[in-house]
Amino acid sequence: MSEYSDDKINHILNVYKSNREKDKVIYLKRKQNPEFMEANRKRAKIYYENNKEKKRELYQKNKELHQAKCSCNYYKKKNNIQKFQEKFPERYELLLKNDYFKDQNPLPSIVTSD
Repeated sequence: MSEYSDDKINHILNVYKSNREKDKVIYLKRKQNPEFMEANRKRAKIYYENNKEKKRELYQKNKELHQAKCSCNYYKKKNNIQKFQEKFPERYELLLKNDYFKDQNPLPSIVTSD
């Protein structure tokens, strides 16, 4: 494996960046073409039809987590996250397990003694 100098690395990165920009311009022009749009829609429809069951299974698998996130966001908008924690403790715990509050400061967990 050969070592590259800083100049060579910068040159490689600049060439890559310029190629990506050119490709983006070409794609933006091409996607306006009605034939391309039709072919792309057909390809997307075929993919959707072939993978419908996978999406359904993925949704069922993550259904509870999705519901918990939606409920939490609702109460967050209302600035009443404490009520969410009291009303849906199981959803709150699910969000804690999945690190949903990683960047936020969650409320302390409610410990219920039965």
